[in-house]
Amino acid sequence: MTSIWQPSARLEMLQLRAQLYGNLRNFFAVRQVLEVETPILSAGCVPDPHIEPLYTDYNGPNAKRLFLQTSPELAMKRLLAAGSGPIFQIAKVFRDGEAGRWHNPEFSLLEWYRPGFNQNDLIQEIDELLQTLLHCPPAECLSYCAVFEQQTNLHPLHSPLLVLQDYVTQFGIQEVYQLDRDTCLQLILSHQIEAQLGKTCPTVITDFPATQAALARKRVDNSQLAERFEVYVQGIELANGFYELTDPVEQRQRFEQDLAKRQSLNLPTHPVDERFLAALEAGLPDCAGVALGLDRLLMLMAGASHIHEVLAFPIDCA
Repeated sequence: MTSIWQPSARLEMLQLRAQLYGNLRNFFAVRQVLEVETPILSAGCVPDPHIEPLYTDYNGPNAKRLFLQTSPELAMKRLLAAGSGPIFQIAKVFRDGEAGRWHNPEFSLLEWYRPGFNQNDLIQEIDELLQTLLHCPPAECLSYCAVFEQQTNLHPLHSPLLVLQDYVTQFGIQEVYQLDRDTCLQLILSHQIEAQLGKTCPTVITDFPATQAALARKRVDNSQLAERFEVYVQGIELANGFYELTDPVEQRQRFEQDLAKRQSLNLPTHPVDERFLAALEAGLPDCAGVALGLDRLLMLMAGASHIHEVLAFPIDCA
């Protein structure tokens, strides 16, 4: 029986993580992308209805509630607005309630931003990174709507909400007829479609519905779609990227819409990050950015079946 103090990951896995981080730093050093560090704590957070932050109360001078970052995105964009140039970060991030085979409430994220890149430029760089680390074939790119229709015979934008709700009943979800369109789409994606993606090579899904991309710009030729993409390997969502929204007025409006949605769902509301919005007003350079889950990447590299195998001390051992 394993003693309660011992790590859940074997020494070989800890060594593999160290090797991975070294390879990541080499990858970005060659490309002259600067490694940065930003605070884990912030006075505001992203009001995404599907992400719950963890927080703590600071009791020193100017006492206030502080939120543990769910992503380093907002702070890194402040650096971009200040003229940092291309940057990356290997960060600890936190999301309440997320635990399971592929989830731990504290996890490691690689996030990087490329001024002057569009969505396609960044997808190409991610593809190069994954081929380097996973020794996999080049990625395939598919549109969200095309994949959705192929797998379900439903159109994510045009199918009536009632039809989507009826479809979700097969997954055993409670009170499906109270679900909104985006929740239905996310349930269908996670329960039916994701497992089919990235089987023989990484799959990049592009052109998500604009309602599911709070920090991405909308497509110029179709405002119903956003320049957001996700990367899947062996059925696992590995990365989420945007051609970044730089308009401070539209960004504030989207935050307000998300806050209103949280209220309608009886979820707690928290302050938005006003310093981030001020950085957008000062001017965020045209850029693309992406976040990649490092624990999941390590699981794929090692053939691990549970996230506990790659974490020294998961939440159950903390």
